[in-house]
Amino acid sequence: MTREANTGLRQPEVGVAILGMGTVGTEVVRLLNENADSFTHRVGAPIVIRGIAVRDLDKDRNVDPELLTDDPQSLVDREDVDVVVEVIGGIDGPRELILSALQQGKSVVTANKALVAAHAAELSQAADDSRVDLYFEAAVAGAIPIIGPLKRSMAGDELQKVMGIVNGTTNFILSAMDETGADYEETLAEAGRLGYAEADPTADVEGYDAASKAAILSTLAFHTRVTSSDVYREGITKITQQDIQFAHKLNCTIKLLAVCERVQNPDGGEAVSARVYPALIPKSHQLATVNGAFNAVFLEASSAGQIMFYGPGAGGAPTASAVLGDLVAASRNVVHGGRAPGDNPYANLPIANFGDVETRYLVSMLVRDEKGTLSQIAKVFSEHGVSISTVQQDDYRVIGDDAEGKDFARLMVVTHRAKESDLAATVEALETSHIVASVASVLRMEGLEGI
Repeated sequence: MTREANTGLRQPEVGVAILGMGTVGTEVVRLLNENADSFTHRVGAPIVIRGIAVRDLDKDRNVDPELLTDDPQSLVDREDVDVVVEVIGGIDGPRELILSALQQGKSVVTANKALVAAHAAELSQAADDSRVDLYFEAAVAGAIPIIGPLKRSMAGDELQKVMGIVNGTTNFILSAMDETGADYEETLAEAGRLGYAEADPTADVEGYDAASKAAILSTLAFHTRVTSSDVYREGITKITQQDIQFAHKLNCTIKLLAVCERVQNPDGGEAVSARVYPALIPKSHQLATVNGAFNAVFLEASSAGQIMFYGPGAGGAPTASAVLGDLVAASRNVVHGGRAPGDNPYANLPIANFGDVETRYLVSMLVRDEKGTLSQIAKVFSEHGVSISTVQQDDYRVIGDDAEGKDFARLMVVTHRAKESDLAATVEALETSHIVASVASVLRMEGLEGI
C-alpha cells in the first residue's frame, strides 16, 4: 500500500479487511467486486480486499479461497490493511478486533449496533487517539442515511426530538396485525417464514435491537453519551388485537417507537430521555404510513423543523449499501487525508428519570357496569394527578362474571400529558379498586402535538 496519490509515481491502493461473510458481508464483497472500477473513481484509488475472516473455511463461497481466513486478528494485523470492515455481530470478540484495528491506526467501518451502543466512548476515544475514522452508518436503520446527517447536516441546528421506527421485524408484525386482524403469534410465525424474524426473535420483539439504536441516535442528536442501559425498553409481545382495535377507534395505529428527546428535569435543567415501546400514533402522522419491514426516522429541530428519513431498514443489500458508503468515505480519507467528524458528547446532559418523563396514555380496563363507576374512575385519576381527556365505553360486556354477579364493561381512557410515575401510581390504584376487574393494557401515545 502507498498513499503517493499526487506524485504521479504510481496508483495508490486502499487495503481492506472484511470481518464476517454472512448476509451483509457477502453483499459487501459482491458489490465491491462487481463495481470495482466505479469505486476506484469515487475514492481516487482501487479498493483491494486483502482478506475475509470467516468462521467456517469449508463452506462454499463465491470468492477466491486464498482470501479466506479463520483468524480475524491476523487479518487486522496485516500491514497492507488500511480499513477494517466488521460485519460479524456480537460484542466481545468484535470489540477486541475493532480496538486493535483503531489502535494500529486503521479506520473501521462497522454495522454492529449493539457494540456501538455499549462501547461508543471507548471506540471513539481509540479512533481519536490514532486520528482515524470510526464509521457506523449501517448500525441504525439499514440503508437509511441517518448517522451522517446527524453528524454533519444537522451540526448547525439544535435537535429537540428524534422519533423513529428502527426495527423492521416488529414493524412487519404490527403492520400485519393491523392489516389482517391476525394475532401476535400468527404474524410472528409469518415473519419467520418470510425471513423477517430470526429463529430467536427476542432481540427484536422485546425491543433490545431498537434500544441499541435509540442509544446511538440520542448520543449523536444531543451530544451526550447514552448507552443501551440508559434506554427504557418495552417490546411488542403483549400487543393484542384488542389494542389494535382500540387504536383504530382513536384513528391511530400502533408502532414500536424509539423516542429520543430533550426534556426538562424537575429542577428546570435539560436532560435526555431515550425510550423504546409500542405506542399509538395518529394515522395523520408521517410515521403511521411506514409499514412492512421499512424503517423511518423523524427529526424535530429548532431551525430546520420536521424532517423524515425513510427506507428499507434491514436486509443484505440495503445494509451493504450503508457499509459501502462508509467504506468509500473512509477510503477517500486514506487516499486524500482528513478525518470524518466523530461524536462530540460535549453537552453531557443527564439521563432523565423515566418516572419524570411525560406523554399521553390510553388505559383500557374492565370495570363494573353500574351507576357511579365513571365518577369513581375519574376520581382515581384525579387523585394521582392525571387529567382525563376522553372516555369511551366499548360494546364488550361480561355478564354476571364475579362472585357478586356484577356485570362488567370495557372502558378506554385517554389522558392528557402526565408523568410516567403518576400514571403508574394511577394504574396501581385502579388494579386494587373494587370497581375495576382488570387493567387490560396501558399504551403510550406519541405524535399528538397539536391534536
